[in-house]
Amino acid sequence: MDTIYALATARGRSGLAVVRISGPAAFAAASALCGQLPPLRSAGLRRLTWGGELLDEALVLAFAKGASFTSEPVAELHLHGGPAVISAVLRALAVQPGLRLAEPGEFTRRALENGVLDLAQVEGLADLIDAETEAQRRQAVRVLSGSVGQKVEGWRRDLIRAGALLEATIDFADEDVPVDVSPEVLSLIDKLSAELGREAAGVQAAERIRDGFEVAIVGAPNAGKSTLLNQLAGREAAITSEIAGTTRDVIEVRMEISGLPVTFLDTAGLRETDDSLEQAGIDRALSRAKSADLRLFLTDGSPVKGLAPQGDDLVVIGKADTISSVQGLAVSGRTGAGVAELMSRIGQILESCVSSAGSLVRERHRIAVTSAIAALAESRAEVVRGDSRVELAAEHLRQAVSSLDALVGRVDADDLLGEIFASFCIGK
Repeated sequence: MDTIYALATARGRSGLAVVRISGPAAFAAASALCGQLPPLRSAGLRRLTWGGELLDEALVLAFAKGASFTSEPVAELHLHGGPAVISAVLRALAVQPGLRLAEPGEFTRRALENGVLDLAQVEGLADLIDAETEAQRRQAVRVLSGSVGQKVEGWRRDLIRAGALLEATIDFADEDVPVDVSPEVLSLIDKLSAELGREAAGVQAAERIRDGFEVAIVGAPNAGKSTLLNQLAGREAAITSEIAGTTRDVIEVRMEISGLPVTFLDTAGLRETDDSLEQAGIDRALSRAKSADLRLFLTDGSPVKGLAPQGDDLVVIGKADTISSVQGLAVSGRTGAGVAELMSRIGQILESCVSSAGSLVRERHRIAVTSAIAALAESRAEVVRGDSRVELAAEHLRQAVSSLDALVGRVDADDLLGEIFASFCIGK
């Protein structure tokens, strides 16, 4: 296998930059720059030279085969993070025999191919790199730690047990099998179907943690929507004016509430109008509001034209600083009154939405589990038939195992791997 190298930290000027080298020639390549390597898994300060010229003074680390991220021999050069230093070191590596620049995600792909990570953990690593909020970080760390693989192993054991019981009846078809295996097989199938069903149902909530929620602020013109958005954002994100219909497009502000990523949408005021440009903004506002996860109706107590609250939607009295007394939740975008309570209410609603999230976090996971559930249903139907078709029941169980294996990458999936690793940067 080729020896690959790349900058493992973000490009640009920084206090520190890490160049990673992985493969059979990693130690030789690092030694060519710094001389003797420090002891394995120990950092040592070394002078990096090439062609008789000092490139940098850097910390150098070496990891033996089987004890590194890729499970290959790995050397890391912790450089000063100036662009000129990084370029000089990369040029020195580029001319060494047997080395080439890593492709996007190639270090992580080698970790997968060498059994250090399974496919779900690879996805968890990508999510951890992209995590912006605490909830995203916790979810990504859980997946990266191997929670999906651990569950798959438990499910596989139950499926293999059920399949072995059925195979026994096939192997001894000409003899009297002393025990009817169908009760235990059906019990295992029913237990697995219930567990997989719960996991599949939690995928949508987990995707919301990763991708974020949308909360649309809707109301009549001059209800205070843009002023409230600016208060939430802590900056002038939207233009405010006493002139009705100022907001024509949807303005988005992303923030964190209760550890969850949330995008607030400031939409055009909803009313009847003959202005074609304003009507286009209203149509867009209605479309985005209907597709949002939660709607915040900012009113003066009157219904909002064209849209009605539903489910967990919040109805809030706006411009509380101009009203002497109100019943219910009221906010003022100008003074900030009631905003803390509003954010708390939104956080409670969104937290309840993600309470069902389990170990599976992607649509790919849901499809694999749904396929396994369908195979289990087919197997169960064969087991309970009056005539004996245990061969088909056993085959459906094997299909269920194959579907679950796809979760952690035990089956050939080159197209899928290409799509996943395309999202990784070079050096990871």
